[in-house]
Amino acid sequence: MSHGPRSGLSAVSTALLAMSRHLEVRDVLKTIVASARELLDAEYAALGVPDDHGGFAQFVVDGVSDAQWKAIGPLPRQHGILAAMLRDAKTERLGDVRKDPRFEGWPSAHPDMSDFLGLPVRDGDEVIGALFLANKKCPKPQGSCGFTAEDEELLTILAQHAAIALTNARLYERSRELTIAEERSRLAHELHDAVSQKLFSLRLTAQAAAALVDRDPSRAKGELHHVAELAAEAADELRAAVVELRPAALDEDGLVATLRTQAQVLDRAHSAHVTFDCDGIRALPAAQEEAMLRVAQEALHNALRHSGAEHVAVTLDKRGAGAVLRVTDDGRGFDPQAVRHAGRHLGLVSMRDRSSGVGGLLTVESEPGKGTTIEMEVPGG
Repeated sequence: MSHGPRSGLSAVSTALLAMSRHLEVRDVLKTIVASARELLDAEYAALGVPDDHGGFAQFVVDGVSDAQWKAIGPLPRQHGILAAMLRDAKTERLGDVRKDPRFEGWPSAHPDMSDFLGLPVRDGDEVIGALFLANKKCPKPQGSCGFTAEDEELLTILAQHAAIALTNARLYERSRELTIAEERSRLAHELHDAVSQKLFSLRLTAQAAAALVDRDPSRAKGELHHVAELAAEAADELRAAVVELRPAALDEDGLVATLRTQAQVLDRAHSAHVTFDCDGIRALPAAQEEAMLRVAQEALHNALRHSGAEHVAVTLDKRGAGAVLRVTDDGRGFDPQAVRHAGRHLGLVSMRDRSSGVGGLLTVESEPGKGTTIEMEVPGG
């Protein structure tokens, strides 16, 4: 490093403190990248968080303008040097990345890069990201300047702390998601109770009006006015429920991402293993996406709370112009007819109502000791 020991230590301390201040994952990623670029005096820095499909779930850059980033195009795939860092979990320090046999080129709008320093960000044995820098800012006569062994050591220390900061931010977000889910559940119960009370009062008042029609029409008319008031109040309660419980994530991220997130959260919150898989789904009409999400939530709740399942699988597949949602568990199962006759079927009725309300079809397959599969098919748009 060109800095003196004191200024170097101060810079590292400042970078680590900055990373620890943020709780949002995106903010942590930005801080890591900006800190690394400043600390090692590089022209460019980037950090990618891999997904499970050969791409990156998140990719943050520093040193590239918004216009440049837009011109570059889609996020990179896990190939070349990036793939090597993720796959082999080792540091890559190169005098000229373009001369490396694994270099596969960049889009035409991508800034030109030469000297390169990259390394994996690891949480234990898991690689949770790839952090790299390019173009050390220093005189380069005859290409003699680039990242040094000291730079590599410093970036390694930074990456270790970055892993801690990123893991903490993820835990915070998952905790917040669970809190929001619990709050929505609590609110749903309260709204359900409030609407049920209104409907019960409405029913009694309507019965009273019917009994008074012949002997006291004037009082019957008053009771009917009361019925109208109660019905309006119940409608207001239902509208409030829709507004309050409409999942914001569905509007912002779509059905696939929302289901994947909920499955991941539930997998960590319960002893049962919860998985999500999706194939070939495009966006569906908003009403159908919300209905499918609600049915999935109800089915997951039943499986995780009542079935004793060890595995719960959620799948979303294309079927014709529409889609089919399937929630399958290996729990104790039940006899659907016996449940219906016993009156404990509000969850199934609710799911069927949601499905039919958007032109869909709900089927339930279960028997004692053989688990349960709930399937919902919608026609698409």
